[in-house]
Amino acid sequence: MVPWAVLPLLALCYTTAVNAQTATTSSITAVSECHMHGATPFCMAGDSEFQVLVEATATEEVAAQYTGCHSHGTEMYCVGPDGEEVQLEPEVAATEEDEKDHEHEEGEQHDHEHDHEREESESGETNCHFHAGVEHCVGIEASEAVECDRVERDYNISLRVGLLFVILATSAIGVFMPILVTSFSRVKSSNIIFVVLKQFGTGVIISTAFVHLFTHASLMFSNQCLGELSYEATTAAILMAGLFLSFLIEFIGHRVLLARQPKTITPPPTDSSSDSSKPGFSSPEAQALEPSGQESAIPATKKSDLMSVYVLEAGILFHSLLIGLTLVVAADSFFLTLFAVILFHQMFEGIALGTRIAPLGISTVKKSGMAACFAVITPIGMAIGIGVLWSFNGNDPSTLVAIGTLDAFSAGILVWVGVVEMWAKDWGMVEGSRREDSLMYAGPVATGLAMFALVAGMGIMSLLGKWA
Repeated sequence: MVPWAVLPLLALCYTTAVNAQTATTSSITAVSECHMHGATPFCMAGDSEFQVLVEATATEEVAAQYTGCHSHGTEMYCVGPDGEEVQLEPEVAATEEDEKDHEHEEGEQHDHEHDHEREESESGETNCHFHAGVEHCVGIEASEAVECDRVERDYNISLRVGLLFVILATSAIGVFMPILVTSFSRVKSSNIIFVVLKQFGTGVIISTAFVHLFTHASLMFSNQCLGELSYEATTAAILMAGLFLSFLIEFIGHRVLLARQPKTITPPPTDSSSDSSKPGFSSPEAQALEPSGQESAIPATKKSDLMSVYVLEAGILFHSLLIGLTLVVAADSFFLTLFAVILFHQMFEGIALGTRIAPLGISTVKKSGMAACFAVITPIGMAIGIGVLWSFNGNDPSTLVAIGTLDAFSAGILVWVGVVEMWAKDWGMVEGSRREDSLMYAGPVATGLAMFALVAGMGIMSLLGKWA
């Protein structure tokens, strides 16, 4: 509790402070050097700063000076250029928080620029990646970051040449492994391990078609340097063209094989009362005498499978060639990350192709030749990329159209092969699926493992699509 004797002393101190403030403000006749702190106007009188108590915005121009300053008690008023009277409040008693606010306002512009640069840097590290030598950034600044002219970047040529051979070895291991295992061991294509690898490869091919190729093509055709497409469904239309061409090639090929297949000759019936006398039927003894007909049916089936694998490999080769090109033209800042992703990509895609080549009814030499084409195609693309490295511009409209078209067309091929020839046929969902190869008749363990491998192939390859 404050003693009553102290109250007169407090009143005296307050009166002295008010008189001192009144004496200070009454000596000021004008204020000038008016400026804004945010939305608040301030003016100077000597070394003292006064806040002008008027409503204003940050964009509103403040009067250069106020004159005719006078006091009403402890309050100070001045007259503006428009003749209106405004109140001014001295800032001598500003708190520590107010001083911090003023310092923050003074450095606001600098901080904004610094934060903008930091956001761009973080965006370049975490939200930007390369497709066909083009840096795609996800975020608010993505549209502002596109440069249509060729961008000079750092390229470590010796590193790219060295890793070319690593890609070659990895691709060869992936594609040759299933072929060598089935050719030089007791593991056959009906083995559960081989079945699991085949379904994993099926998932890889389907994910490659949709997540990698179709997405890459969409990015190419949506690039700002290409301008606005008059037909927005260009990517899907080209995919359908690849899909239809794959179907057409296989359809015509199967018709040709059927036309060349010799008809089975039915021997004369031995018993007129038996069903074997009906046209198109023969007895077991007669069937044993028909080697020409039975032998001709098996090669026709093998040729049909071979044609399907040819179509599959054609789509993969187009894609792999572009992969090699896009890898080497990426800047050093992203090259090693992209290389690691492509390394796994080639391994998985090689396994997918190798498991389809291995059971074909052709010689090991021909199988090895098909596998070798896949093994060398990505290094060839890398070599082409190194050759054009100093002149390649991924944002050139003609380049964008060429790469986008090839990606979308390859996606159509892989959609047909992956969904129809691999997925549907392996699971016995299309006519012509052989019972011994169909998972429709597999046991629960084999079915479960095959299903898991199929989903795993889709999931892993889709995850790689985050970086490539």
